[in-house]
Amino acid sequence: MSHPAFPYAPGNRALRKRRSSTPGSVYLVTATTEHRTAVFLDFNRACVASSSFTRPSVLGRNRLLAWVLMPDHVHWLLQLGDGEDLAKSVGRMKAVSAREVRCKRGWQDTVWASAFHDRTLRREEDLVAVARYVVANPLRAGLVRTVKEYSFWDAVWL
Repeated sequence: MSHPAFPYAPGNRALRKRRSSTPGSVYLVTATTEHRTAVFLDFNRACVASSSFTRPSVLGRNRLLAWVLMPDHVHWLLQLGDGEDLAKSVGRMKAVSAREVRCKRGWQDTVWASAFHDRTLRREEDLVAVARYVVANPLRAGLVRTVKEYSFWDAVWL
């Protein structure tokens, strides 16, 4: 049941109607694990999931500019390719990584929450600065003292 001041319940499909998929645009995407469970505290599960993100068959025509996998969420800085749809692209990345974690690492529960958050970056935004923000997540979370100590991130500017 929705509140009168907020007519849509969280996750309502009506909220997603405004999501755009513009080829060439860059999106900052955040996906959380189901119930924010720290699925990726396990090194092996994190390895399997993160290796699936960059596969050409998973990316399609998209370009993954930067990413970081945290214990309970992921951030992708994704440039949408020609003919690609943002929701389908994110769904593919989540589905393949979840399947890998379940098949190769024996995780029995749901890996990813069904929704995700995205923000289209404006043309004038500094992509490198946004990428630095993304990969600095483990520092801000107190997981490591330097980014070099964290295994689950990458950026095309390296």
